[in-house]
Amino acid sequence: MKLGKQSCCLFGVASFAASVLIVSKAPASDPDGGLNSNNAFGVARTVSTVGSIDRTGPFFKNLGSNGRSCVSCHVPEEGWSITPEGVRARFASSHGTDPIFRRVDGSNTPNFHMIGVTAPASAFSMLMTKGDIRVERPIPPNAEFELTAVDDPYHYASASGLSLYRRPLPTTNLRFISTVMWDGREVNGTTPMTIANAPELNHQILVTSLLHQARDATSGHAEGHVDLTDSQAQGIVDFELALSTAQISDFKAGSLLAGGALGGPENIETFPFYIGINDNVADLKGQFNPIAMSLFDVWDGSTQRVQASIARGERIFNTKAIVISGVKGLNDNPYFGSPQSFTGSCTTCHNTPNVGDHSLAIALNIGIADGSRRTPDMPLYTLMNKLSGETVTTTDPGLALSTGKWKDIGRFKGPVLRALASRAPYFHNGSAKDLDAVLDFYADRFDLTFTKQERADLVAFLRSL
Repeated sequence: MKLGKQSCCLFGVASFAASVLIVSKAPASDPDGGLNSNNAFGVARTVSTVGSIDRTGPFFKNLGSNGRSCVSCHVPEEGWSITPEGVRARFASSHGTDPIFRRVDGSNTPNFHMIGVTAPASAFSMLMTKGDIRVERPIPPNAEFELTAVDDPYHYASASGLSLYRRPLPTTNLRFISTVMWDGREVNGTTPMTIANAPELNHQILVTSLLHQARDATSGHAEGHVDLTDSQAQGIVDFELALSTAQISDFKAGSLLAGGALGGPENIETFPFYIGINDNVADLKGQFNPIAMSLFDVWDGSTQRVQASIARGERIFNTKAIVISGVKGLNDNPYFGSPQSFTGSCTTCHNTPNVGDHSLAIALNIGIADGSRRTPDMPLYTLMNKLSGETVTTTDPGLALSTGKWKDIGRFKGPVLRALASRAPYFHNGSAKDLDAVLDFYADRFDLTFTKQERADLVAFLRSL
């Protein structure tokens, strides 16, 4: 029997158990109530507007039937998401019994052969190699397209339930998001968060959507048989909205606050935000500024080598010319003039100042889910336009599974970029194993050339966020 719709939270086999495990240190509390945790590049820090991070609230409680809580897939020391290293460590220490290893969505497919009371590591290879949770969604009944072929290595997916593999989005820095979930499906109500000069209304839409997501996640991921109480759902959302997370120090550059730099989460709490604050597509204020990142301006020309590299990387992020073409959501956007191509930069999409997501709820298709980029561990779906007969292959239809629109196939939101260092791999499906792989994708997709220095500087900047 097929499983119902799952709500992916904010989403060599025998060698897994024998592989080298990188175990994250538990976050260390400080006198101010924040949490610090090491990652590969330095230290990330989380703070809360309520003054301390309470680990006794509903976010940390088992409110379903399978032992999971929100923190099962949103781990503080893993950027409030999960990492393959952390997942493998849990498999090894629990012999596969940790609550994250549930067949509802932790396994590649619910149809695997059990060995004793636990499943073999191979059943969770997507979770262990990419940190992907399986999301199951059907083709909408009135969609403009139909499924004509499935190539699923796990022999499960069908039109009534496509298997989609997605990274859990961070449950921090949520004050800046313009839509909820990779494909925006948890935005509850008919009004998107695109209302100019209506911060209270937009905030209420955000809160209502997060409440909806918390309930869906509990009934889906945690297999809850009883709905959350209003108090439990509100407690989860209040906890999440209070959190800010960012890298606070770099092993090579030192403190990311040195000399007046604006790294760290405490500064995040001071940054202004409203829907469309710096949007260049349907610019609500008419004041788009491509220089969207200014965290490390003060390090420009620094005599400290890595600080200077971070500042150069920030400048490249703001200004390096990218010829943008074939991006659904941009090149076909009438608000933008539907240009066949135009020159932009990283901040064309990552335009929320000093945070890095898109400041309007505009999902984009930059090609990550294109069939041409499919790897053997991903299902491949062939979709056909019912009117034109045109076909397309994709590993994930994205927004189109909510709207049923042909033009929305492969479209996803861009995530908040802060605290990147703690939560590799990247993109909605974990297809970029590290920041260098992210740059490889963009270089290939937009025919970019990075010098060795530019690449090093960009990585230094991104890992400092």
